[in-house]
Amino acid sequence: MPLSAGAATRTINPDLGDDIAGQLHRRFCEYIRDNLEANFLYLTDGQEQVLLISLDLCTVPGTPWTRETSALLGTRVGLPERNVIMFCTHTHTGPDVLGILHDSAPSETYLARLRHALLEGAAEAVRSARPARVGWALGRAHIGYNRRLCWADGSHSMYGDTTRPDFTGLEGPEDPEHGVLFVVDEQGRYLAVAHNNCCHATCVESGNFASADFPGEARRLVREALDPALPILYLQGASGDVSPWNQLNRKHHDGERRLREIGAMLAGETLRLLGEADPTGEVTLRHTYEDLEVGVRLPSPEALQRALATREKGEEKAGRWDYVLDVCGVLRLQEEFAADPRDVLPIHAVRVGEWAMITNPCELYCQFGLDMKRRSPAAVTAVTQLADGRGGYCPTIYGVLGGGYSGEAIHWSRLEPYAGYKLVETSARLLHELWREGERPEP
Repeated sequence: MPLSAGAATRTINPDLGDDIAGQLHRRFCEYIRDNLEANFLYLTDGQEQVLLISLDLCTVPGTPWTRETSALLGTRVGLPERNVIMFCTHTHTGPDVLGILHDSAPSETYLARLRHALLEGAAEAVRSARPARVGWALGRAHIGYNRRLCWADGSHSMYGDTTRPDFTGLEGPEDPEHGVLFVVDEQGRYLAVAHNNCCHATCVESGNFASADFPGEARRLVREALDPALPILYLQGASGDVSPWNQLNRKHHDGERRLREIGAMLAGETLRLLGEADPTGEVTLRHTYEDLEVGVRLPSPEALQRALATREKGEEKAGRWDYVLDVCGVLRLQEEFAADPRDVLPIHAVRVGEWAMITNPCELYCQFGLDMKRRSPAAVTAVTQLADGRGGYCPTIYGVLGGGYSGEAIHWSRLEPYAGYKLVETSARLLHELWREGERPEP
């Protein structure tokens, strides 16, 4: 059916002095290295409509805030609230909007300003909608490397010295696929570009500043080539166990250089694909979603006992790392979920022609993203994590058995061992529903 599209961009920088998210120690924003943005893409065929919003944040704010904001956006622009899909680039140099640390809380001033920017941007994207054509393409840009290491004693860790004699290999795979969706108007002018790849946005993760990391650098370079005001959405793939650093060949150059390298790789491949793909105005637009209920892993009695002892010692004696993991990770998990060890993971599936987007709210291990793509009926499938909520890390069985950070049971790595496999099953089913002939799927 004929498609219409609109797009917009808003700056969402924090205030100087605001907490920066992404590490287990506190950091404060001393300056703006490069702008954080919200980028919007609205698509409609006159029946279906969907609004995609890419945010330069480590995570979306908590589920209640996200749902309330989606409802406000939907009311403002005339969409069902679940047709508004917010997702994050996962930069580790953005404002704290969740507050997982005991001594850091989101700025209510910032959250109010963020909501206002989202309302304004959504209204502009919908208001500006006009007849459009879309194109999609699939290429390759190897920007991320598995960061989970296996040791001879059966334990696994996040990072480590791979020259040690007891190093036995990497725990999981990587995904170098690079997918692109782009929208042009009837005169061929670009309205928006969305691109998808798989790597933690942590090149400058320890900085005391605001930065969109490599997704922002890629955006800058694409705009330099096409249009300085072009809305560009970065869709962060299944990268819970994937980082910018090659654990098997550690070349020690600084994060700024790595940011520029990855940004150039992404921008170059996106521009190449844009030049090769032919857009079309007659496409199928469909959307559905499902809220998947999964179990939650609770701490073991031994972990609880240790965490209680850590809290009793206090942060100064226990040390920052142990205190945060035990008090904010273990004890908070027990307090929040012991009475009802269940969680809900929202999943969205979107079809635009032969391009698909499948979302989840987790830091999903890469293997699950590969499994979703292999089972997808689409020519290009953008697995997009950290969308419409926050489910924490979602490791494979190997990650759960190996333990270590992101594998053990703490508040932000709490999902049952089979959660990722259930996500794959549900995601594949939803995608295939969108490709069936006949009736539209109902949520």
